[in-house]
Amino acid sequence: MSYEAIRQVLLYATLINYAILIIWFLLFVFARQFLKRLQGSWFNLSDNTFDVIHYSGIAFYKIAIIMFNLVPWIAMTLARNS
Repeated sequence: MSYEAIRQVLLYATLINYAILIIWFLLFVFARQFLKRLQGSWFNLSDNTFDVIHYSGIAFYKIAIIMFNLVPWIAMTLARNS
């Protein structure tokens, strides 16, 4: 795989992962009760625990996107232009 192809894959992976993150956040904000009912059938969670799990998951996913997709793409772009 060429250098440019890897850069493109990282860019597309970043965009796709951010789209997933935004969808997750919007579902959590606007369809919270639906998610709570859906996951409540599997796990018996209080409202506070449910919120903490989702906010922590969203934060972890965002940090992972930045570390594994965005930062390598920026580094490769800067290295290519220098």
